[in-house]
Amino acid sequence: MKAKVKWVDNAMFLGESGSGHSVVMDGPESLGGRNMGIRPMEMLLIGMGGCASFDVMSILKKSRQQVSACHAELEAERADTVPAVFTAINIHFVVKGQSLKDKQVKRAVELSAEKYCSASIMLGKGGVEISHSYEILEEG
Repeated sequence: MKAKVKWVDNAMFLGESGSGHSVVMDGPESLGGRNMGIRPMEMLLIGMGGCASFDVMSILKKSRQQVSACHAELEAERADTVPAVFTAINIHFVVKGQSLKDKQVKRAVELSAEKYCSASIMLGKGGVEISHSYEILEEG
């Protein structure tokens, strides 16, 4: 996997993935930015959420659950000192569908957390306290 990050100006950077996609990152005005892009640490948090969500949905599809919507809400705490690393992250899945089985949703979240989500497992091994939760919404 490869990526390239190019300085644009002030606190703005353009990230380019090896797969050909781009994203603008920028800092707040208080740090010389213009607030025109996502912060790098926000990107890391979103990346973890995307990784875990991909796993959960893939597992739920394989278990033939009728999911109509799914989103992950992430909340992170950071250290008060530099480097302001993540110290804790909670990822809460909200899964909506018809006749969803609690056991299947719970298992999908557990498998992502314990076996498949490279991002959350890596952050957890780096000392971040990772927690997972979920809720099921019945459609209709």
